[in-house]
Amino acid sequence: MSEKPQLELFDNPRPQRDYTITIRCPEFTSVCPKTGQPDFGTILIEYIPESLCIELKSLKFYMQSFRNKGIFYESLTNEILDDLAAACKPRWMRITSTFTPRGGISADICVEYKAETR
Repeated sequence: MSEKPQLELFDNPRPQRDYTITIRCPEFTSVCPKTGQPDFGTILIEYIPESLCIELKSLKFYMQSFRNKGIFYESLTNEILDDLAAACKPRWMRITSTFTPRGGISADICVEYKAETR
């Protein structure tokens, strides 16, 4: 899949309140760009919405767009943060990717976004 699916959004039902949305994607797959082998992991998305929330079905299709993409964990995690933060413009967002061990080594990557103070 060369083109990323469109992320759908909906209005935050309580924009006056800070609350955290946590989304787990436990069946995430991508491809190691060095070996071509599949990488399996969990993507954890945590965010405090401003005016928009991420619709889950469109998020599922977005995550599936990485299935055949050769990308390093660090780039992948930062790309997801960039795309999701640009789409919903949250007050705060954290993406944590946790990949299953390969050759006895596992990796967790965590990146954060914080909206500029108004």
